[in-house]
This record gives sequence, C-alpha cells and structure tokens, in this order.
Amino acid sequence: MEGIAPFHVMDILARARQMEAGGRDVVHMEVGEPDFSTPQPIIDAGIASLQQGRTHYTPATGLPELRHAISDFYQQHYATHVAPERIVVTPGASGALQLILGILVNPGEKVLMPDPGYPCNRHMVRLLDAEAVELGVTGEENFELSTARVKEAWDEKTRALMLATPANPTGRTLRSGVIADLYDTVIESGGALIVDEIYQGLVYGQKSQSALVLGEKDLFVVNSFSKYFGMTGWRVGWIVAPEEYVPLLDRLAQNIFLAASTTAQYGALAAFQPQTLEILEQRREVFRQRRDYLYSALDDMGFGLAGKPEGAFYIYADVSRFSDDSFEFSARLLEEAGVAITPGRDFGSFNQERYVRFAYTTGLDRLQEGVARIKAFCGTTTNR
Repeated sequence: MEGIAPFHVMDILARARQMEAGGRDVVHMEVGEPDFSTPQPIIDAGIASLQQGRTHYTPATGLPELRHAISDFYQQHYATHVAPERIVVTPGASGALQLILGILVNPGEKVLMPDPGYPCNRHMVRLLDAEAVELGVTGEENFELSTARVKEAWDEKTRALMLATPANPTGRTLRSGVIADLYDTVIESGGALIVDEIYQGLVYGQKSQSALVLGEKDLFVVNSFSKYFGMTGWRVGWIVAPEEYVPLLDRLAQNIFLAASTTAQYGALAAFQPQTLEILEQRREVFRQRRDYLYSALDDMGFGLAGKPEGAFYIYADVSRFSDDSFEFSARLLEEAGVAITPGRDFGSFNQERYVRFAYTTGLDRLQEGVARIKAFCGTTTNR
C-alpha cells in the first residue's frame, strides 16, 4: 500500500468543494468525467430491467446479448469482426485491467508503460507485487513510445506493454503505424500488448480506429461505457481478448467480483441504439468545440502545447513559462483564481513538475470564465 498513491487531484477537488461551501465560485477543469448525464434511452433501459425483475446474477463474462451487441458494434463502426466469445464484460475498464493483469503477470515481473499515463495502471501492477516500468515520453515525440525504447527496456522479466489511445492525460492518439510496430515488437519479445481504448469514441478530425485490426495473438483491448457513452457511475466495461485466454478471465472474474452490475449491463444494451448514438455524436461535437476554444486560448496565453489533442477531453500543457512547480501552480490557481486543474504528478514522474492537465468537461461558458481567470492569474505569475 505504501507504493500505491492516492489521486492528488482528489485533494484539489476536496479543497474546491470546501471553497464552494464557503461561497467561492470555482471553475472545474480537473475532473476526468463527462459533464453530460447518461443518455435517456440508457436510463430507460436500466429502469425497465429493474421493473421486469432482471435483478439476478449474469454469467461472469457478461450478458450474452451484450457480448453480441459489442461484437456487432465493432463490425458496424470499425469493420472489424470480433467474435462475441472473445468479449468479457467487466465492472468498468478498471475491472477489465485488473483481470488482464491478474492472468498475465506474476510477482516480480514487469509491465512497460508510457509516462505520463493513467496513474491506476502502475498501481494495479504494484498490487500484484509486480513492477511498473514507466518510460518517459515527450510532446516532441507526440507522447508516443518508440520500438527502440521498448526493445531497450524489455528484459527476461518483462511480461507486457500497456498503451492508451486516445490517452489520458495527453488526449493524443497513437498513429496506426506506431501501434503496429509496437505490437510486432512485443510479440517478437514473447509478451502481450494491452491497449486501453476507453476514449475511442471521442476522436476529432479523424476516423476512430481500434488496435483489434492488428490481430488476435496476445492482444488485449480494453474499452468502457464510461466516457463516450456517458455511463461513468454505472461501472461497466469490456475486454476483447484472444479466445484461449477467456476461460482464465472467466475464472478470475468469478472469484473477484462475479459479474458486472446486471442493471448496468441491460442499460448498456441501449447504448448502441440509433437514437442513443445520435445523442452521443452531438455530444462529441460539443467536446470538439470546447477543445478548439480551450486549446487556442491556452496557446495564446503562452502555455507549452505539443499540438492539438486528437481525442478524449484533455489538454496536457507545459507551465514552465509561469512556474517551475506544476503542483504549486495548480494549488495557487485554485486559491487565487478559483480554477481547479490537475497537476502533472498525478500522471507519473517524467517532467511532472512542468505539466498540468486541463479537462474540458464543463460548459463553454464556464471554460470562458476559467480562461479569463487564468489569463489574469498568469499575467502576474511569469516564471523568471
């Protein structure tokens, strides 16, 4: 437990709530959660399942009809055939990652991952008494790992490489050629590739893709109904795994959590309905508009930006012009300007003192208010 750190952003959020309770107005750009409610067709489906008495356990791998619906979704939207038997429904993407790491990683083994990255990844590895090897990536590299870096870090104890696209906190997508090269490198090294695609639906200006086109051998893809589908609190996600690993995932799921919420799974069935997808696409356009506004505003103010993020709802910005301590910068921005953002130390150790994450998970009017406050704050905070 000493090696598993809390989210520093939760301290910032707690302080922001305390300030609001005292009458201060705070613009929230720290929370990595869509501000929209779950689409009504999903809510209606969940309520209907309760009214119809569908309150019993499902198979550990998930409702068969939901596994088929996810399979159909890949075929229709990504022209990729994924057999339903390869899909395992889980309690969120976190449950998915826990299962995958649980069947792959032994104590003392290693999992490679980029830094910055989602902090829970390294903590899940630590929970298994294994080692997360974080490889620093820069904006100049598009926050992408190279095959050379992976080959250099890989040794006889390395079991897997974890990637995310689009990524938290950078919002960047990995180019298809980069993922293909990394996949080949991992397979040649005798390991497994784990790809987190939970922001897959939130991609702007380009066609969303899935790593599943690469093949099936030792490739695990994680997705979720949380981000694009707006079901964060429902806690339902899924794995696409090589078919020979599914019995192991099934067995481990039975022992850890048995199954994802039955109500959430019935709600998720409605996520693929045309009327739901229409709502979600409208929301994706809203997120794009917010991204364009906030990116331009931060660029104009002099934040260091490594190109416009292609997905998710985050901008990872270099604050070196204003401060040499991003944690202090975030704390002062909250106290003095009433704007909550996330410091880089939540996402790893590489260059963490230089970066902060802005989440555009609030309305455009609030983003505009936040930008005005940041501009005033930064006018008196230039780092010399």
